[in-house]
Amino acid sequence: MINSNGVHVSEDQAVLKVDNRGYAYGDAIFETVRINQGTLLFWEDHYFRMMASMRMLRMQIPMNFTQEFLEQEIQSLIKVNKLKDQVVRAKIIVHRVSGGLYTPDSREVGYTISVKSLEKSPFYTISEAPYEVTLFKDYYIANDLLSTLKSNSKLPNILGGIFAQENGFDNCILLNTNKMVLEATNGNLFLVKDNKIKTPPLSDGCLQGVLRTQLLRILEKFPEYEVEESSVSPFELQKADELFFTNVIVGIQPITKFKKKKYKNQVSKRLLGILNAQIRLGN
Repeated sequence: MINSNGVHVSEDQAVLKVDNRGYAYGDAIFETVRINQGTLLFWEDHYFRMMASMRMLRMQIPMNFTQEFLEQEIQSLIKVNKLKDQVVRAKIIVHRVSGGLYTPDSREVGYTISVKSLEKSPFYTISEAPYEVTLFKDYYIANDLLSTLKSNSKLPNILGGIFAQENGFDNCILLNTNKMVLEATNGNLFLVKDNKIKTPPLSDGCLQGVLRTQLLRILEKFPEYEVEESSVSPFELQKADELFFTNVIVGIQPITKFKKKKYKNQVSKRLLGILNAQIRLGN
C-alpha cells in the first residue's frame, strides 16, 4: 500500500496522470527517510529541509503539512504494510498539482508516500568489501542553490550511476560546472587528510544532505579534527588518506580505491560508531 494525498491505495491501483507536473516537468521534491523499528531518524532535519525546498520552489505549503501530521502519515502507512518492527525506507514525494506548461496554473501541491523494508540492522554498519569509484565527466552539475535540493531533476546522478555500472565501478564522483568535486551519485563526499576532514560547500552545488548535517554537528564536538567546507579539486582526491560518502540509508560508505590510490577507513569507522551511539540515544 502507498499513501496518495492521504488515501491508502495498493500500488497496482495507484494512478499517475500524464500531466502530473512531477512526471511532466520534474516539478517535485522528495525526501528519503530511514525508520528504525518505528523511529524516524533525523526526522526534524528532513522535515525542515523539505519545507525550505518547497518555499524555494514557490510551492504553496498546505496548512496541515506539520511535522506531526507527516510523521503520522508515515507511521500509519508502516502499520498498514505490517513493517512496524523492521528497518524501513520511506519516500515522500511532493509535486505541484497538474495544470499549465512550464509556468504552473497553481502553486498547490499533492503528495505520495511509499515505504519499503530494507532488511538491515537498526544500526549502521560498514562493509569491508572493496568499493572503487571514478570521476564522471560526461555532464556537470550547476553550482547554484537549486542543485542542493532533492528534486526530481537528477539526470547527472542517474547517468553517473549508469556510467559506473557499465564500466565496472561501484560509484561515480560528480563534478560541478567549475570542474570541482561535488558528491557521489547518491551521497555527500568527505575527504580525510591527517587530522583535517573536508567536504564540498553547499555554494558549490552539492546536496544539502541530512547525514552530512549530522556529521558536521558531531565533528564540532571533536577538536582533534579540523573541519573544512571548501571546494575540492580532483587532484586532492589522490592525496587524501580516506574518502567516504554519506546518506541516511547507508550511513557511511568508505571508498577503498580511486585510480591507483587505495584508502584506509579508520576515521569513517570511528564516526560511524559515534553516529550509532547518537541513534541509540534517540538522535
